Amino acid sequence: MDFDVDKIKIERAKQCLTLKQLAKKSKLNRDTLSRIENNRTNPRLITIAKIAKALGKELEHFQKTK
Repeated sequence: MDFDVDKIKIERAKQCLTLKQLAKKSKLNRDTLSRIENNRTNPRLITIAKIAKALGKELEHFQKTK
């Protein structure tokens, strides 16, 4: 499954969350989230799942559309 990491940044902004706030909610490191949002790392499925849960979205919400 391929994910559109830009959707993470967009959803975080819609919810007015900082990286630090999302990191706390998702129990992920802020630097990890930053690298994901800036396309400097390819996140694992479990990482995207944690982010999706923290943002109150289904995993499929972040799936790339064709």
